[in-house]
Amino acid sequence: MPTSQTASDSELQALAQSVAECLIARGQTVVAAESCTGGWIAKVLTDIPGSSNWFECGVVAYSYEAKESLLGVQPHTLERHGAVSQETAVEMVSGALARYGASVAVAVTGVAGPGGGTPDKPVGTVWIGWKRRGGYARAELFHFDGDREAVRRQTVGAALDGVRRILTS
Repeated sequence: MPTSQTASDSELQALAQSVAECLIARGQTVVAAESCTGGWIAKVLTDIPGSSNWFECGVVAYSYEAKESLLGVQPHTLERHGAVSQETAVEMVSGALARYGASVAVAVTGVAGPGGGTPDKPVGTVWIGWKRRGGYARAELFHFDGDREAVRRQTVGAALDGVRRILTS
């Protein structure tokens, strides 16, 4: 999904269904660690009937303390790089996978707006991390346009698309 395109509800549902089908076909499960999306990834995935068979859990961790205690993000990572960083996204996705026992994890952290942006990390700056059990964590930087809902919606779409790509690679 292009980073400047906001997915409709039906497009997000279709993407989530595709992820579900990939997980079912492979006998795998997923966990979502979310900051800027506030649980939207988990919501879209669990809207699918039977999701308890392949959706392990979702963690919404907005504060530094929650990122540390629920996902194992190191305090020095947050102090040095901030919550919206490649390093934090990698630690979030790695911690989610290690702590919650899924096959695949996705993590999102970003600035959804309307406030909170800085010159270095303007509104729309989002890091998304993915990791497969036994694999290496990777994180990708996105710059989304629009208001808070548009940024969050684009983040959900990109996060799910990344999970689908991991599962089909």
